[in-house]
Amino acid sequence: MSAKDEIHAQIVGALKEAKFPIKTPEELMAALPQGAATKCKAGDVEITAGDAGKVLKASDFPFKDARQVADVIVKRAGL
Repeated sequence: MSAKDEIHAQIVGALKEAKFPIKTPEELMAALPQGAATKCKAGDVEITAGDAGKVLKASDFPFKDARQVADVIVKRAGL
C-alpha cells in the first residue's frame, strides 16, 4: 500500500465514529479522536489534522462521508 493509500485509510478510520454531514471545519476537527492533533503516518509521511485543515476550503463543506474528506485532503496535500 502506498503512503497516499495508507494516509487515506487512516483518515477514513479516524472519522469512523463521525456523524455526517460535517458542515464546518470546526465540526470536522471535533469529529476526530484527538482533534487537530490527530496524526496519520505512513513511512516518512506524517500529517496532522491541523495541517490537513489548512488545505480545506469553505466550498469543500459539507462533507457527506469520511471517504470524501480523505479524498480532498490527500489530493490537496500532494500525497
